Amino acid sequence: MPTPSSPAPPSTARPTPPRRYASCGPSRNAPPPRPDVDPAEERPDVILVVDDDEDIARFVEFNLRLHGFEVLHASDGQEALEVIERQRPDLAVVDLMMPRVDGLELTRRLRADPMTSALPVIMLTAKGMTSDKVNGLSAGADDYLVKPFDTAELVARVSSTLRRNKEFREVSPLTGLPGNSRIRREIADRVRSGADYAVGYIDIDRFKSVNDRYGFVRGDDFISALARCLHRAVVSVGLPPAFLGHVGGDDFVIVCTPEQVLPLTSKVSTDFERAADALYDPDDAARGYVELKDRRGNIRRAALVTLSIGVCVSDAGKRFTSPLEAIAVASEMKSVAKSQPGSYVAVDRRRGVSDPHRHVK
Repeated sequence: MPTPSSPAPPSTARPTPPRRYASCGPSRNAPPPRPDVDPAEERPDVILVVDDDEDIARFVEFNLRLHGFEVLHASDGQEALEVIERQRPDLAVVDLMMPRVDGLELTRRLRADPMTSALPVIMLTAKGMTSDKVNGLSAGADDYLVKPFDTAELVARVSSTLRRNKEFREVSPLTGLPGNSRIRREIADRVRSGADYAVGYIDIDRFKSVNDRYGFVRGDDFISALARCLHRAVVSVGLPPAFLGHVGGDDFVIVCTPEQVLPLTSKVSTDFERAADALYDPDDAARGYVELKDRRGNIRRAALVTLSIGVCVSDAGKRFTSPLEAIAVASEMKSVAKSQPGSYVAVDRRRGVSDPHRHVK
């Protein structure tokens, strides 16, 4: 059985056990790991090249395919709109001067359509005058390349524009924290470095009861409070810097060293419970629960929110070589934590197939 850590400060408002930490093997009651990542997101990025010069279009297509991109081609802006209607690209490389619909008009139409307004556009043209660049950027282009161009620069600009666009779309407007792509890249960087690391998956227990009792605006206050507590905890553990990301809703991810797990999760659990108590109505906070009415009109009680944190550790005993694998195991451990009362941290300590034991220590 898990053994409790140091008890939390006394509180009459929370009749729950002290928050606890456990090293876990697989739990028979835990659901199978879920990857938390849509496999479609791992497909190659699709680039639409729009240019009426077939030689340049083929040259650009060859170099982009060489670097792992999928490429579509359109000979002018009108054809590009038809292609986009059939298959949505991730970025468009658009020539400025084309028959029928030119690059400026195409970019304006893309920006005016809600379905394509966020599509990144790199303008490609033989005109190097400042006024031409200003016109392209004013129409909504994200970047500009002047012919003749270096292929390495083209690939670098395509890659950096895609990365910025993905990160911008995923940044949470509520917390300002990076989302799934940045989280996966952070874990991948740790994998490549060969250093020991840990991934923590955090969410709020009984968060639905907050939304049901007070509405989603108050629920957002709880999410923002958790983000602030996590940020303070990340700063408090010092160097090397820990990473903090927001998967969505009340789900967050931390990436840190194995030695930082205990102080970080201990601080965030204590700080968040204190912050959450202040967000409840005084009467609810004082009695330690909220009363909710179900569909049949029956009154049920929901305890005040706590945290469930699942942690996977990649070290000499067991190496996680894939971000998906690390996230899946942390998610599994979070399910173990949710089966326990109070704020709880479940740490995966399995060490490969040579360890035959499946138990909670």
